[in-house]
Amino acid sequence: MEIQVKKHIRIAPGKVWLNGKAGFESAGNGDVRAFLAEVYGWLGTDYRRFFKMDLLSKLGWLASEWLMAGSDPGAPKEDTGIVFFNSRSSLDTDLRFQETIRSREACFPSPAEFVYTLPNIVAGEVAIRHGIRGETAFYVLPRPDGRRMAAVLCDTLASTELNCLLAGWIEAYGETLDARVMLCGKGGDGVCLLNARTMENLLTT
Repeated sequence: MEIQVKKHIRIAPGKVWLNGKAGFESAGNGDVRAFLAEVYGWLGTDYRRFFKMDLLSKLGWLASEWLMAGSDPGAPKEDTGIVFFNSRSSLDTDLRFQETIRSREACFPSPAEFVYTLPNIVAGEVAIRHGIRGETAFYVLPRPDGRRMAAVLCDTLASTELNCLLAGWIEAYGETLDARVMLCGKGGDGVCLLNARTMENLLTT
């Protein structure tokens, strides 16, 4: 099976690269939440649900929004799946939720924070937006590992009826933002082009 990378995007604090080329640079003060709001405005999208999301979901959603540009968000996509990776899970939101329950005397659990205390929620937000109905998964690894990630993606496409995957590394913690996401899909002549070297290139460029 051949797997080809169709598009890829990288988002880091203050900058966005599209297919390896600079696409957007913030003129702001470096606050990551303000930066993501800038990227949202730059995309010209009207999706109010975005503002209720946690940091990780906003980051993954914005990366996916660009990669899925040109497709009809309302059309069901049975042959598309989502596979994301990171090293900190949903820790940024976990800590925010912990603050709402730390004090026994002033314990006010926040449902708005609690709903995002699973890393796979970002995959759910992307699936809702784009009508993606295939398998979704979120893997937590100690660090970016091109060999392991390529193996997971190849196995996912080989063992299912999916033709396309939104996949990549999405990390959001404190002032750290790191999204390296691609749209990849099945080709035709039996060779897997999505290998460890391809993944390492996507993770380091």
